[in-house]
Amino acid sequence: MSSRRPRIVITAALAAIFVLLPLAGKLKEAHAAGRAGEQTTKLDAATTTEKDQTDLSVTVYNSNVALVRDVRQIHLQRGVFPLWFEDVAASIMPATVHFRSLTDPAKLNVVEQNYEYDLLDPQKLLQKYVGRELTVMHTEVGGDSTKWVAEKALLLADNNGGTVWKIGDKIVTNAQVYSFPDLPGNLYSRPTLVWTLDNRGADAQKVEASYLTNNMNWSADYVLNVGRDEKTADLDGWVTLVNNSGAAYDNAKLQLVAGEVHRTQQQFVAEREALVKSMAAPAAAPQFQQEGFSEYHLYTLQRGTSIQNNESKQISLLNGTNIPVEKYLAVEGQQYYYRNPQGIGNAVPQPVKVFYRFKNDEKSGLGMPLPAGTVRVYQADSKGGVQFAGEDTISHTPKDETLRIYVGNAFDVVCERKQMDYKKLASNLYEMEYQITLRNHKDGPVTVEVREPVGGDWEVVDSNYKWTKLDATTIGFEIPVDKDGASTLDYRVRVKW
Repeated sequence: MSSRRPRIVITAALAAIFVLLPLAGKLKEAHAAGRAGEQTTKLDAATTTEKDQTDLSVTVYNSNVALVRDVRQIHLQRGVFPLWFEDVAASIMPATVHFRSLTDPAKLNVVEQNYEYDLLDPQKLLQKYVGRELTVMHTEVGGDSTKWVAEKALLLADNNGGTVWKIGDKIVTNAQVYSFPDLPGNLYSRPTLVWTLDNRGADAQKVEASYLTNNMNWSADYVLNVGRDEKTADLDGWVTLVNNSGAAYDNAKLQLVAGEVHRTQQQFVAEREALVKSMAAPAAAPQFQQEGFSEYHLYTLQRGTSIQNNESKQISLLNGTNIPVEKYLAVEGQQYYYRNPQGIGNAVPQPVKVFYRFKNDEKSGLGMPLPAGTVRVYQADSKGGVQFAGEDTISHTPKDETLRIYVGNAFDVVCERKQMDYKKLASNLYEMEYQITLRNHKDGPVTVEVREPVGGDWEVVDSNYKWTKLDATTIGFEIPVDKDGASTLDYRVRVKW
C-alpha cells in the first residue's frame, strides 16, 4: 500500500452543487431566525415578494434617479411583528423610503424600518463560519483507488481568496464545503426592506412602498431624415431607458420627467409625494402623453411596460412628417478676436459649418416640448439610399422654439480670415478691420451666414456687404457666393471697452 498522504481535491462544478442544494430550503427559515432577536415580539416574520404586486409605477428622471411606487396585497399579523419586503432595487436610497397602508392607514403603524443589503454570496458565507466546523468533501487516494470522502473540518481562516482547515491532525488549504448547517441571520439572498409594524387593523391589507433609486436613467434620441431636396424632413423621437438599479419592474406604469432637477434631499422627497399622487391618473392610448409638472415636463406612457434589470430599451416618443427644414452654412467668429492683434495680414482657415434648422411648432407637425437628447441626421442620396450625415445634441426645447442642428463642416466651401488692421485710438477705444474670403466649389451658388461676436460698445465703421445687428454682441452678414466663385467680406469695426 502506498505511503502517500491523502489529497483533498474537488471540482468547481461539483462544489457549487454541494453548496447550493442544501441552502435552497433554508433561506426563509434562517432569515426569521437571524432577525428574531431584534424584534419586539416572538412572532414569525411576514414576507412579501413581487408576486403580491397589484400596482407598480416607475418615474424616471434624466438625472440617473427614479421613483418607484410598489403596491401589494398582503396578509398581516396582529400586534407588533417584522415584515420583509423583498424584490426592491439594490440601488435604493434608504432615506427616501415611505411605507403606508392603503386599506387601513390609521391602524397600521411603522415602528422601525431597515434596509438590508448584506447579500449572500459564497465568500461572505464562509467568513461567517470561521471558527466553526463544517462538512467538507475531498478525494482520498490510496493505492490504485480513489474515493470521495466527506468529513468534519474546522475552518481556521478565510481571507485573500483562500481557506485554511483543520481535518483531524492535518492543516489543509482550500478544501471545498459540502454543506452549511444553516444560514446566518444577517445575510440576505436579495436586497430587502424590513419594517417592524404595529397592526391593529385588518389581516388582509393593500400596502404601498415608495422610494427613490439610483442607477436608472433615460435620454431622448431623435432621427432626422432629410429629403433629397433638403426642404423637408421626418423626425422620429425615441426614449432610451437604461435600468441598472438592481431590480426588474414588470408591467409597470412608466413616467419620465424632463428638466434640470435640483438634487437636494428635501426637494426630492417633496417631489416624490407629488408624483405619487399624479401616478393615479388612468391610462389611455398606447403613447406618451405630455403635461407640465412644476417647472419640468412629465411624459406618461399610456400602457404598461416591463423594464428588466441591466436592460436598455427604446420606446417611441413622437413622429413628425414633412417638417419644413432649412439648410444653411455659417462661419462663426470669436470674441477674443477684438481684444488683441491677431496676426495682421495672415490668412487663417476657418471651418464653414453646416446646419439644419426647423421650428418646433404644430404647423411643422411637432409642437411638443422636446426633451434634451441626441439628434442623428440622415439624408437621401441620388439612388434612393439613406446615408448618415452627422449628429448633434439639443437641450430641453419648449414648443414654438427653433432647433439648430450642427451636422459637420462643408467640404466644397472654404473660408479664410485675415485681420487687415488694428489701431488703438485711446486707452479704451480700438478700431480693427477684417477680411473674410469665401470660395465655393459646389455645383451651384450658396449663401454663407457670417456671425461676428463683438464685445463692449461697438459700431460698424465700414462694410462692403449689408450688416445686421443680431443682438447686443453679434454682427450678422449674409454673403452670396457663385458656383465656382469667390466672395470677400471687408468690414471695419470700432470697439470701446
